[in-house]
Amino acid sequence: MTRINLLILTLSVSAACWMPLSLTAQNKVNDSTTPLHALQPEYKYGYGIPSADSVKATIDRVAKYLEAVTPARLTDRKTGQSVADYTKIDANTHIEQGDFRLTSYEWGVTYAAMLTAYKATDDRRYLDYTVSRLRFLADVYPHFRKLKQQGKSIDPLMEKVVAPAALDDAGAVCVSMIKAMKADPTLPLNPLIENYMDYILHHQYRLSDGTLARTRPQLNTLWLDDMFMGIPPIAWYATYKTERSSKLMNEAVGQVKKFAGRMWVDDKHLFRHGWVESMDPHPSFFWGRANGWALLTLCEVLDALPSDHAARPMVMRYFQQHLQGLLAYQSGDGFWHQLLDRPDSYEETSATAIYVYCMAHAINQGWIDAKAFGPSALLGWHAVASQVTQGGQVAGVCVGTGMAFDPAFYYYRPVNVYAAHGYGPVILAGAEVIRLVNNGIIRMNDSAVHFYKNAPKSTAPIFYVDEE
Repeated sequence: MTRINLLILTLSVSAACWMPLSLTAQNKVNDSTTPLHALQPEYKYGYGIPSADSVKATIDRVAKYLEAVTPARLTDRKTGQSVADYTKIDANTHIEQGDFRLTSYEWGVTYAAMLTAYKATDDRRYLDYTVSRLRFLADVYPHFRKLKQQGKSIDPLMEKVVAPAALDDAGAVCVSMIKAMKADPTLPLNPLIENYMDYILHHQYRLSDGTLARTRPQLNTLWLDDMFMGIPPIAWYATYKTERSSKLMNEAVGQVKKFAGRMWVDDKHLFRHGWVESMDPHPSFFWGRANGWALLTLCEVLDALPSDHAARPMVMRYFQQHLQGLLAYQSGDGFWHQLLDRPDSYEETSATAIYVYCMAHAINQGWIDAKAFGPSALLGWHAVASQVTQGGQVAGVCVGTGMAFDPAFYYYRPVNVYAAHGYGPVILAGAEVIRLVNNGIIRMNDSAVHFYKNAPKSTAPIFYVDEE
């Protein structure tokens, strides 16, 4: 046999050994003939390192949809005509109906998310979305307020702004306004911010020790959701009212401690959804989105809290332990479940998106180890992105949910693309993942995602890395 023929035979045998399994099905496949470790898994929702462009394309679809279905306009209920002259606002004037409510707490999250996306992408469409709608609310506010003071009925959406009657009415929208003022100080939002904060600080129902509480479904009930609805506005208001900063920040971290004292379950490193003062014992149902609100609360407080504040280690400890607890419950497809510790409950998008945001943000801020949490954050993003339709709607989101002390209530809550709770979290998650993949050193090592401190800045796969 000639040397050329021998070389051809050698190359042919070598190539056959490295063919995909599907191409060698007619031959015997075993560890000697096939590099089994190189076979491609069939991930349900994707795996690996997403590009910043692909992530942005996903949240761009969401933003485009929301721009189209959330008009900032007034109409007359009787005539159906637009009301462009705000001095003519009367009892028949209302905000034009879109797919979502411009004054809801879910939209407070969405406004803040758009600001985060602007910072991550420098795409002014995100900034303009929030600024235009909050400016609209500021412009119509005094006219609706005047009607209310005259004893006349007003649009229910503006009733929440003019006369908030629950933390849901006030908290998240107020935070978005404070953040928007930092982005654009010309916004005339101060009267609305002060009105919201007056309610939160002076009129919201509390327990005897000052903990933010509700009277439903039982007297003296704590809702985990209210950590988010009540605490971040106080913390961010502290950055807004510098002359009262210390007192307000102490109030915010005091509320964290009071909620955690009743709702934190240490052996799980999770928060129970509800706590009723008169109950004994206190059942623990670990609802996914409520744990998301709690985690996001800790994240927001850490963002607002001065680096030298005495309570910062306490808040950071809860935040880090909560993330550690959540890692144990992520599904193999990247989602977290409706009830976190019950894998037969359904996989839920909004909670997953909040966890992805908080993990990615904490890595970007240097609060947690990227090597430990980064792969789960990216896996979670693949799951979240799979639920964004081509038209920009978000699927797999649990609808608004009350409190229960039995599992069936949570298992059978419907999901719907019009559940507003998913849109802000998805944009938040995407924005922070863009920062993560742009700034981190992330490589595929033996087909797995790994984060590095000192890895070579190469796009090639890595098989062995010595970080030292």
